[in-house]
Amino acid sequence: MMKYLASLFFILVLFTGCGKEEDYIPDIPVNYSTLLTDPTLTGLSSGKAIAIKGYGIAGLILYRSGTGRYMAYDRCSTVNPQNKCAVDIDDSNITVTDPCSGAKFLLEDGSPAKAPAEKYLKQYTVAISGNTIRVTN
Repeated sequence: MMKYLASLFFILVLFTGCGKEEDYIPDIPVNYSTLLTDPTLTGLSSGKAIAIKGYGIAGLILYRSGTGRYMAYDRCSTVNPQNKCAVDIDDSNITVTDPCSGAKFLLEDGSPAKAPAEKYLKQYTVAISGNTIRVTN
């Protein structure tokens, strides 16, 4: 009887833990670096954000907070990420909007700000060394 219960439990765990999750943004290598004097970063003053194409799943959002801290997020919305819908920077530079679902995210920490968003934007590591900014994962 004990072997039967153990076998049944094992089969139950096996089938419930092997589902394919499509509700995540896959990890792909990101290695972006440029000089802080690069003209593409011109608009990146305190409280501003810029979009960078060609990195991550749908591009990068590089944001400089009011305190001068840099954050980087993947532009791929976490709402139906399999659609690879790139978020757009709002005029306020405080939030980004998923044009496919209408979801909003805060740039200060990537958190969901308006439904149907439930998960944070995928965040990358930002490091500054001398006059170079580097975004990696």
